[in-house]
Amino acid sequence: MADEQEKTEEATPKKIEDARKEGNVPKSQDMSGLFTLFVAVLTFLGLLFLLKEQFFNLFKYVLQISPEDLNRENIFSIFFVVIKVFLLTAVLFTIPVAIAGVLGALAQFGFIFTTKPLVPDLKKLDPIKGLGNLFSMKKAIEGVKITFKSFITLGIGFYLFWGFIQELPTVTLFPLYEQIGWLMEKVVIIVFAMLFVTAVFAIIDTLIVRYQYFQKLKMSKQEIKDEYKNMEGDPLIKAKIRQIQMQMSQKRMMNDIPEADVVITNPTHYSVALRYDKKKDQVPRVIAKGVDNMAFQIRKIAKEHNVRIMENPPLARALYKDVEIDEFIPDSFFQTVAELLAYVYKLDNREVKKGD
Repeated sequence: MADEQEKTEEATPKKIEDARKEGNVPKSQDMSGLFTLFVAVLTFLGLLFLLKEQFFNLFKYVLQISPEDLNRENIFSIFFVVIKVFLLTAVLFTIPVAIAGVLGALAQFGFIFTTKPLVPDLKKLDPIKGLGNLFSMKKAIEGVKITFKSFITLGIGFYLFWGFIQELPTVTLFPLYEQIGWLMEKVVIIVFAMLFVTAVFAIIDTLIVRYQYFQKLKMSKQEIKDEYKNMEGDPLIKAKIRQIQMQMSQKRMMNDIPEADVVITNPTHYSVALRYDKKKDQVPRVIAKGVDNMAFQIRKIAKEHNVRIMENPPLARALYKDVEIDEFIPDSFFQTVAELLAYVYKLDNREVKKGD
C-alpha cells in the first residue's frame, strides 16, 4: 500500500492537460525575459540605425545653440523636437517588445485560456502563509540565483566596458559622427555579450523548471488507477454492464431458437442451433449455442417448439468452437451441414406425408 502512495509514476496526459486548464504550466521567466530582451535589443539597434541621422542632427542642433540664442521660443522648439523624436522611438520600440512578450510565453507552453488564476482565493490573504512564502527556502534559493546571474552578467558587461574605456583618449580625437559610430559599435558588443550569458542561464533555467514541473506532477500508482476508473468507469460497474448485455444477448438467442431448422448436440454438453433461410441466406447461420446448462436450455426450447435435435458430437463441438452466434458457417462445414439438413428435411417430409 505504501508503494502505491509513492509518486513514482510519470504524469499521464490527462494529468498534464488538467494542469494546463488550471494555468499550471512549466514557464521559465528567464526564457521569456530573454526572448523579450533579445527583441528589445534588436528593435533598439534597428531604431538607432534608422533614426541615427535624426539623433545626430538633434544633438548637433542642441550643441550649436549659444546661450544668447536661448529664449522661451527656442526652448519650446527644442523641447517639441526632442519629444517628437523620443515618442516616435518609444512607439516603434514598444510594439515589437509587447508582441515578443506574448510570443515568448506561447513558445514555451502554447495558447492557454483559463480564468482559474483570476478566481478570488481567500487563502492567499492569509498573512501567516504569506510570510511563510516570503521567507521560504524556495524564495531564498530564487534570491541567490538572481544575485548570482546578475553578478555574472554585469561582471562580464563591466569587464568589456572597462576595456572600451581605455580607448576613450583616442576616440575623443574623432569627429562627433565617428564617436557616435564607435559608441554604437561598443554598445552592440556589450549588449550581445550579456545576451549570450543571459541565454545560457535561460536555457539552464528552462531545463530546471521543466524537470521540477514534471516531478511535481508525478503520480502514485493508486492515483493512476483512480484516474483510469474515472475515465473508463469502475470495473465493477463495467462488469455489471457486460453481465446485463450478456443476459440480453442470451434472451434474444433463446427467442430465436423456435425458428431454427435443427439443433446439433453432443448430446449432453454442447448444443448448436442452425437456421437456413433460402430466401435471405446463401448458407446456414448459427443462431444459438451453449454448453452444459445453456445447452440443456437450448434443447428444452427446441423440444417445446418441435425443432429437430440431431446428435453429432464432433460437429457440435466444432461449430461451438469456431462459429459465433449470428455468423454463417465456414466453408469447411458446408458438406457435413448440408447432408445433415438434407436428412432433417427428408424426415420432416415423411412426417408430413404420414399426417396427410
